Amino acid sequence: MGCPRPLLLLLLLLHAAALAAADEFTYNGFGGSDLLLDGMAAVAPNGLLALSNGTSQMAGHAFHPAPFRLRDGAAAAARSFSAAFVFAIVSNYTVLSDNGMALVVAPSTRLSAFNAGQYLGVLNVTDNGRDGNRVFFVELDTMLNPEFQDMNSNHVGVNVNSMRSLRNHSAGYYDDATGAFTNLSLISRRPMQVWVDYDGAAARLDVAMAPAGVPRPRKPLISTPLNLSAVGADDGTAYVGFSAATGVIYTRHYVLGWSFATGAAAPPLDISRLPALPRFGPKPRSKVLETVLPIATAALVLALVVGAFLFVRRRVR
Repeated sequence: MGCPRPLLLLLLLLHAAALAAADEFTYNGFGGSDLLLDGMAAVAPNGLLALSNGTSQMAGHAFHPAPFRLRDGAAAAARSFSAAFVFAIVSNYTVLSDNGMALVVAPSTRLSAFNAGQYLGVLNVTDNGRDGNRVFFVELDTMLNPEFQDMNSNHVGVNVNSMRSLRNHSAGYYDDATGAFTNLSLISRRPMQVWVDYDGAAARLDVAMAPAGVPRPRKPLISTPLNLSAVGADDGTAYVGFSAATGVIYTRHYVLGWSFATGAAAPPLDISRLPALPRFGPKPRSKVLETVLPIATAALVLALVVGAFLFVRRRVR
């Protein structure tokens, strides 16, 4: 006996709703999330996602647990998708960093053959450049690797199956009012937001960035023709997540918030709800101490001068 028509329709609607839910999500912090983590990746008690902890020559990955529908069939064109995330990269040095991090779309969450270091935990020296990787990633690169023809040690790159970027640009954004380009240091220890939008119908990718809390610039940092139909698994699904890798300099990579959607713009992040970064450097002194300490120091110096003067005067007499 077949399934009654109303019940069948209800099941189809529930299935469609489940697929839609799997293809859109928002993390304003990662407390209580069920991300798939490996390597150095961990979620701090305040909900901050740490992709690395400074361990040398290691990598960390964090993927959304459910795949999304990138294509409707093996030979179909890739669907439109959009991602937004807030990140921060922290180095022990203000002008020198280790390797960077990347937003990754891959056929699997198991990037088991990766190398750390300049391969960002995505690819390795053997498979770099192979079409069979079926992986797309936007790199936030903080080292200049001549073998990959990097433009500098502070750039954003668009990559497919290879560490050699198809397009790259120095990190920064175009001011809406003046059109002038403002450079951003990826290792500034300050949160920055990135928007990645793929238009499946036009086969075009746009990438923009700005300091966290600044509205998305109208002019993208990178806008390039790109066909992602060969990315992802054979059944048309793909996983989206982050990867970061370290070399020999103590560097940490953080993600504060993340949203994603297919067929629409990624939901906006609530900057006010994002977790705080750890404190870096020495603990700041209190305002009272900053006011009292100079006065007390000056009074002590004056007392010593007066005392020395009185002592010398008494000896002279």
